[in-house]
Amino acid sequence: MHVPVMLAECLEYLGVKPDGVYLDATAGLGGHTRAIAERLASGYVIACDRDAESLELARKNTADVAARIRFYAVSFARLEEMIEAEGLPRLDGLLADLGVSRYQLTESGRGFSLMADGPLDMRLDRAQKVTAADIVNFTSEKELADLIYQLGEERRSRKISRAIVRARPIRTTGQLATLIESAVPRTEKIHPATRTFLALRLAVNQELEELDALLASLPRLVKAGGRVVILSFHSLEDRRVKQSFQAMARAGRARILTPHVVRPSEEEVQENPPSRSAKLRAVEML
Repeated sequence: MHVPVMLAECLEYLGVKPDGVYLDATAGLGGHTRAIAERLASGYVIACDRDAESLELARKNTADVAARIRFYAVSFARLEEMIEAEGLPRLDGLLADLGVSRYQLTESGRGFSLMADGPLDMRLDRAQKVTAADIVNFTSEKELADLIYQLGEERRSRKISRAIVRARPIRTTGQLATLIESAVPRTEKIHPATRTFLALRLAVNQELEELDALLASLPRLVKAGGRVVILSFHSLEDRRVKQSFQAMARAGRARILTPHVVRPSEEEVQENPPSRSAKLRAVEML
């Protein structure tokens, strides 16, 4: 069952108005989209996602409130272009949950999970060409080590990169996870390959570049008085969101609603473990 992360907090900070126009920039399986749509009367929610397969599942999961939802398969970098092309108004609110959906993690054929063997893919948008296998098998040892260190914040990146290069070709997530586990000892609760998988996913989908594009577009997407709520799941994302919100506040373009990052309750973490690393930040545009 799909459980949207920090749903009550997201709705509180969005401050949904019945006649408002809202954008869920990461519709995923539709949990947040549905909750927003249920609070609308004459308004509607624009549900976007890069992953066409997830978006199709979101359509099915929100069929009973479909009259108040418009779906678009689009990346962050193309949101402005899409809204302009469709003649949509500036937004009363925007929500972005930067986490990977449960469907992507549990569907082994997508290649996101290190716990289920599948092709080394990791593409959010399957129309794009570069896969995780391409990066793993054709990047130089130094470049691969740098990527794992910078995007995965993995201190043992050189050792991992050396092991990967020696074991090429690597075709599946299971191969890669087993290789890394044998190359570096388990020193934490998380699997030794966790940070490497994160780094590869970020690189394949250019997620940090996409996030930068979203943050830069906020003053043009969201009207004065509109709210922006972003859920991040690791420090590289959260740092970008925090610094962008602070810069907008200094420039008089936004008011920070979360002076301190908001974390999920202990009860939510127990009931929905994937929420444990979530960090929520919100601003009101001026």
